Amino acid sequence: MSGNSDPVSLRRGVLFVCLANICRSPAAAAVFSALAQRRGLLAQVVVDSAGTSGYQQGEPPDPRMAAAARRRGYSLAGFARAVTTADLEQFDLIVAMDRANLRDLEAMAVPRARPPRLLGEFLPPGWPLEVPDPYYRGDLGFEQVLDMLEEACPAILDELLVDA
Repeated sequence: MSGNSDPVSLRRGVLFVCLANICRSPAAAAVFSALAQRRGLLAQVVVDSAGTSGYQQGEPPDPRMAAAARRRGYSLAGFARAVTTADLEQFDLIVAMDRANLRDLEAMAVPRARPPRLLGEFLPPGWPLEVPDPYYRGDLGFEQVLDMLEEACPAILDELLVDA
């Protein structure tokens, strides 16, 4: 998403990816967008989310994740969609929630794309490398995901803008 002198082309893009794009990745996009807005950098970034599967395509974010995010001041937006090869070509940074998502993204290999990264790579030592899928884990699972996202997003934003 970076490019020439056009202000829009100077924006840097991050894509968050989980399995279905109804829990972890839309929450990551919301947390990241809120952080960029608080830092006055929202106009410099493009934020989106997608899933490695398309079987829930068109569905809104999971209501349990949306409620947990809302309690922390975040608003989840959009509808589930599957990641595309165009995403891999266009986004400057692609962040997978777990190793299975990372393998699926790597299988879609696009020669010019930067390799996708695990969200856990942006967490301090002691945190899990993978963001667990909260779908079957109850309320604490959604809170744990948000804790991880809030901890990782500052480093992701710094990484995204390092080359800007």
